[in-house]
Amino acid sequence: MKESEFWQRMDHHLGSGYARVWAMQHQLGDLGGRTVDQALADGMSCKQIWRAVAASLELSPSDS
Repeated sequence: MKESEFWQRMDHHLGSGYARVWAMQHQLGDLGGRTVDQALADGMSCKQIWRAVAASLELSPSDS
């Protein structure tokens, strides 16, 4: 997954304004307690990060 697709999904599920705030502030256990922004900066794959986001938001498999 490209980073642009990742952000499109984030915007779709959280709204374009809130997605960036959520990514900066929400720590995810599946990412080792890191935020989305920290995980991206650490070089984690967007696909792995998206899976953690989808689990946190309790998205249905068809949405993730």
